[in-house]
Amino acid sequence: MKYLSFFLLIIITIVSCKNDSKITDEISKIEMPVQIERFDKEFASAKAEDLKTLQANYPFMFSKSYPDEFWITKINDTIQQELSSEVAKVFSQTQDIETEISNLFKHIKYYYPEFKSPRVITSTSYVDYRNKVIVTDSIDIIALDTYLGPDHEFYLGVQEYIRSGFKKSQIVVDLANAYAERYILPTKNKTLLDEMIAAGKRLYFKDLMIPFKTDAEKIEYTPEQLQWAEANEAYIWQYFVERELLFSTDSKLPSRFINAAPFSKFYLAEIDNESPGRIGEYMGWQIVKAYMENNPEVSFKELFNSSAEDIFNHSKFKPKK
Repeated sequence: MKYLSFFLLIIITIVSCKNDSKITDEISKIEMPVQIERFDKEFASAKAEDLKTLQANYPFMFSKSYPDEFWITKINDTIQQELSSEVAKVFSQTQDIETEISNLFKHIKYYYPEFKSPRVITSTSYVDYRNKVIVTDSIDIIALDTYLGPDHEFYLGVQEYIRSGFKKSQIVVDLANAYAERYILPTKNKTLLDEMIAAGKRLYFKDLMIPFKTDAEKIEYTPEQLQWAEANEAYIWQYFVERELLFSTDSKLPSRFINAAPFSKFYLAEIDNESPGRIGEYMGWQIVKAYMENNPEVSFKELFNSSAEDIFNHSKFKPKK
């Protein structure tokens, strides 16, 4: 019986690899070119007489609540000019970003055939890092001044765990996350498990849409933080289970284990000092992956419509030891 199970595992692995190879080949054949429109550069070099042309080409970038004088003043604003100058230094070209976004769009098109490639437009936002990317049906906007590198002087007042994602390589990850929020139906999260699985679904969406990114990049961890999470899975799981946190509705739990933070709050000094933030997201990701591995008949769309409790109950999740 042991040998039979072993051979079945080998067969399943071979079939899975063949399927993955087939999917990769089909995705590579999808035509989804991306040419970034540099609104940030056009705005930076504009004069007052160019405003009407800019407004005609990018009407969605100019709120009608403000008169033309407001935009002319902004063009000549010294802070805006400094932002534009620093963006131009870091983003002298965008071919590498276009390639990654094209790959993202190819994967979305494969899994969602109705998807149509949007216009991709870059801008500046006075470092509004809560809105680094904006995704709509027809337009994606990327605020390049939020991706100048974690140590850029513009970010000196921002906490390190937040500005760690202010880098060029994070752009396509943030776009994938924004699309995850559009394609995955929102749920009413009451328990910690609900929050964990919701985050796990978004991360699994990234597994499908940006497989060319590392797991650390997908969850916005450093490689060392990801290694810590992997090495301590069993302990984290034991902590959640023994303290009956999974089905708890304690409103403080998301801030301890889900929300962005410098570390997760186990209230144990030796653990808190080493742990990365959002460890509940990481654990939810592992549960969702286990669910899909152990239920190969379930499609990704069915996963995204399944309840947290159903996913958990059928995941057969076992933490790494």
